[in-house]
Amino acid sequence: MIEVRAEPHTARRTARLVKAAPAGCYKIGLQLRGTAVLIQDGREAVLTAGDFAFYDTDRPYTLALNQHRMLVLVFPKDMLGLPQSRLAGLTAIRMPGEDGGMASLIGPFLGQVADLIDEMDARGLGAGVRLAGNVVDLLGTVLAERLDCTPDDPDTAHRALMVQITAFIEAHLGEADLAPAQIAAAHHISLRQLHKLFHASGMTVAGWIRQRRLERCGHDLRDPHCAAWPVAAVGARWGYPDPAHFSRLFKATYGLGPRDYRASHGRAGQVLASHEPS
Repeated sequence: MIEVRAEPHTARRTARLVKAAPAGCYKIGLQLRGTAVLIQDGREAVLTAGDFAFYDTDRPYTLALNQHRMLVLVFPKDMLGLPQSRLAGLTAIRMPGEDGGMASLIGPFLGQVADLIDEMDARGLGAGVRLAGNVVDLLGTVLAERLDCTPDDPDTAHRALMVQITAFIEAHLGEADLAPAQIAAAHHISLRQLHKLFHASGMTVAGWIRQRRLERCGHDLRDPHCAAWPVAAVGARWGYPDPAHFSRLFKATYGLGPRDYRASHGRAGQVLASHEPS
């Protein structure tokens, strides 16, 4: 995972460079700010914020960028499990961030991975790497649909569905009434199938929602930009409108109540009202 922030410039991977140092990888380039033009295999993709494109490191390409911010995920070709000869027809094609299909999930999910990967791997969980793998699974499903073929790995579609579902949960974490039945209905699957998907990941649906909510709360409590927010407001933002319930759950997970947790991370404890639960 590479984040590029730069002044206007052009990067060229020439045939000579490819021959000298073949990489055996594909890339996803997600435009976060500014614009870029990707040229490969006779095609040209103009990317604006939220768009992404797929390209091959073992064929020449040109990437022209203005003052910009781009996120690039590099991964081995065999991870997609799709015919490389056919994938050559999909390079340098703009995948818009707002088309409403499965492709529109890749950008936001990749952005979430970038935000979380350093923190997760610093805790020794390797979760960031697994999440990045989920992005590749989702990309494989999107590309397979375009090629009208099936990935070699039959579990790819299940993992891609899991990415869709977790992205939906992320978007609705602040809704206190978010429940498995709502999630299953939104993805046109049975409640039993939903629970089966999460069981394979080693968690329950409710456990996943709780973990992600508390991680978001922990992030806000450590964030100096949120230092003036009351603890109760942080909990309510992420689906815990009852301050006492939020405090109990947070303490059970982190060993400290949210107020003490914030103070232990150097976040202005004095901004909290004295009546708030700790």
